[in-house]
Amino acid sequence: MDYMRDLREISDEQAAILWQASRLSLSAKYEEAPEILKVKGSVIGTLGNFSASIGKAKSKKTFNVSAIVAAALKNGTVLRYAAELPEAKRKVLYVDTEQSPHHCLKVMERIMRMAGLPDDRDDENLEFLALRKYTPEQRIRIVEHAIYHTPNIGLVVIDGIRDMMYDINSPAESTRIISKLMQWTDDRQIHIHTILHQNKGDENARGHIGTELNNKAETVLLVEKDKSCGDISKVSAMHIRAVDFEPFAFRINDRALPELAEDYRMSAKEPGRPKGEKFDAYKDISEQQHRAALEAAFSQQSEYGYKDLALALKESYASVGIRLSDNKVVSLITVLKDKRIIVQENGRKYRYKPDFRY
Repeated sequence: MDYMRDLREISDEQAAILWQASRLSLSAKYEEAPEILKVKGSVIGTLGNFSASIGKAKSKKTFNVSAIVAAALKNGTVLRYAAELPEAKRKVLYVDTEQSPHHCLKVMERIMRMAGLPDDRDDENLEFLALRKYTPEQRIRIVEHAIYHTPNIGLVVIDGIRDMMYDINSPAESTRIISKLMQWTDDRQIHIHTILHQNKGDENARGHIGTELNNKAETVLLVEKDKSCGDISKVSAMHIRAVDFEPFAFRINDRALPELAEDYRMSAKEPGRPKGEKFDAYKDISEQQHRAALEAAFSQQSEYGYKDLALALKESYASVGIRLSDNKVVSLITVLKDKRIIVQENGRKYRYKPDFRY
């Protein structure tokens, strides 16, 4: 695949040039990244960085991101999002990888109405790309070309970062995509906001790419539908480098536009796993417990078949206070595989990767 090109070694000459270009000096001055997106004063987006929205299917992630784009177009406030793009960075590029042109047009019209702009003609500050019919490699190249050849670009939204990959759990592809985001944002001094689904069984962003986004993104917004009131979606910060903001909620009004649910009362989440919720090996077991148990299990032998692995994990997790039934150990192994904490390559036995990121 073409993405493997990025894994090849660079020459000594190229390494020397990059080394010199990367050196910092205490005598030099480095500008602080301009803050362009905020929620009630909390910074969620700066130029030269990227952020993400995650949520389950039908949680209205695209409606939420439409509000961010609308705020950027008007350089004002929509819902709780306040945008302040520099005059030379007013152009917004919106990339949709999932929907048909017909549905993309509806999103585009909604954004214009939310920004208070005409929805029957193009706006010079918004470019919308519908990339559903292309391959992941083609999507990457199209987006990269647009980013480097669009004057005055300041904000890029990628609605469906998963579709820029062939394998959502590939470490190589995930690293490549995250590296591209960091390269594009740094080279062009823009902000990129991506959208990714959550896993069905827990609150984690899907796949290896989700883990990398959590580790590297400036902000990760969580959009979730209220279980007791289906027409309400809540927005909170799952990860944020700046000061956290107070969560807010929105509903879709009779004009098919999101509006603040001012009368909605936020319910605080109780610590731990909610009653009646199924076992989640990621949330219910700490990183320290995982590491101690896995190191104990794999100190006995370096590889396991599935049945032997299940037995070894039951014993080692019990030693750190976690009792696992047969069903729970199956769930645990699934999580460990998804997070690339244990790997099984080419049909071989399971191995432990102690350098995992939690």
